[in-house]
Amino acid sequence: MHTTNVRELSKMSMCVALCCVSAYISFPLPFTPGLVTALTFALSLTAYVLNPKQTFAVILVYVLLGAAGLPVFAGGQGLARLLSPVGGFYFAWIIAFPVLSAVKGAEPNLKRYTLANILTAIPITYAGGLISMILLADVNLWQAATMAVFPFIPGDILKATAAAFVGVRLQKVLGQA
Repeated sequence: MHTTNVRELSKMSMCVALCCVSAYISFPLPFTPGLVTALTFALSLTAYVLNPKQTFAVILVYVLLGAAGLPVFAGGQGLARLLSPVGGFYFAWIIAFPVLSAVKGAEPNLKRYTLANILTAIPITYAGGLISMILLADVNLWQAATMAVFPFIPGDILKATAAAFVGVRLQKVLGQA
């Protein structure tokens, strides 16, 4: 049976804190209820430095903190934010980033980390956002993609790459997850 040690709990706690703080580094776009935020950088970094179970726990804790009404979400708090047109992003992150952690590979590698993010976490995140936009904003698929996907692609690729760069270096300092 595996027990979580103090070092692992400390890394996880730092990742939760980073997610909470990074959500506030954000700005709105005029044509979507979604925000451009540094949170996806923090979520990616979490997946790069933790194993899949730890990543899942960190993101679940983050979402539950926000659902409970603590001011950790950008753009609104509590269940109302999770049940809004952008709520699907939050639920998708619970799946997307543990998947990224699982497929990132055993050895830190900038190209592999970035490619894994672009091929797994980003599409899963967009799928969640699309679903909630369609269901809760009462828009069609094209409108939802215009609001929840297209404007975010360049920034998400940039954040995935930047997080991979930092993640590779952190893995060398912290050791493999």
